[in-house]
Amino acid sequence: MSTAAAPAQALVSAPALRLTGDFHHAGRPLFSGLDLPISASGWTCLLGPSGVGKSTVLRLFAGLDTGGTFDGEISASDGTPVATRIAFMAQSDLLAPWLDVVGNVTLGARLRGEAPDLARARALIERVGLAGHVDKRPASLSGGMRQRVALARVLMEDRPIVLLDEPFAALDARTRAEMQELAFEVLEGRTVLLVTHDPAEAVRLGHHLFILAEDGLTRVEAPASPPIREVDASETMEMQARLFHALRGRPA
Repeated sequence: MSTAAAPAQALVSAPALRLTGDFHHAGRPLFSGLDLPISASGWTCLLGPSGVGKSTVLRLFAGLDTGGTFDGEISASDGTPVATRIAFMAQSDLLAPWLDVVGNVTLGARLRGEAPDLARARALIERVGLAGHVDKRPASLSGGMRQRVALARVLMEDRPIVLLDEPFAALDARTRAEMQELAFEVLEGRTVLLVTHDPAEAVRLGHHLFILAEDGLTRVEAPASPPIREVDASETMEMQARLFHALRGRPA
C-alpha cells in the first residue's frame, strides 16, 4: 500500500455484521424476513433493482433515518454497537458548498473537534486526481469530481466498517476503474458493504455477492479468484453474465 494512502492509525479489527428483520414504509412492506450477513474484513456487494431497499439497508446499518419502521436486529460479531464505527458514502455527494476540497475531505475530523491530518488529506486528494483543484468549492466541480471528493472523504475517515452506496456511478469508465482500485487498496482489512447496480463492478470487487429483489435475498457464489479481478478474465466475464441474467429474473 502506498504511504500516501496509508491510514493515520492502526486499524481496529473489522467485525462481521448481520441484519435480520422486516422493514415497512408508509404502511407497506419493503422487505420481509431479510437475513443479510456481511463477512468481516472483505467486500460484500449488494445488487438489485431500484426500490427494493438496498439503500435502506445501508442507512439501517449506519443508524440513519429511513422514513420507515424496522422490526429486526443489527449486530456485529464482536458485540459492539455498529453505527459508531461506520464511514458512510451516500449516493449524493453531500459536500458542504461553503468548503473547498480540503475542507470537505477533512470535514469529519473537524465536526468531531479533532485536528485533521492535512498531509494525508492532500495525499488522498492527489490519489483521486484532484490535486489541482484543492481550493475549489463544490459549485466549481463537475459531478464526477464531486463524487471523487466524497470518496476521498470516506477514505479519510479510517473506520473499520465502510458503507458505499453507488460510489463510482458518476465516473467515466477509466476513472471508475482507477477509483475502484484505490478504494480496494485503502480499505484493505475493512468490512465493506457496497451497493451497486453494476454487475461488472460487483464481480470485480466482491468477496461475497448478494441480489436483493422483490421476492427476497439471493446469495450468488463469487468467482474463486480473489478480488480485485481482471475485467477480461474468463471467470469474471462469465460471472458478469450470470449476475446480469439473475438481475433480470433468470437463474444465476
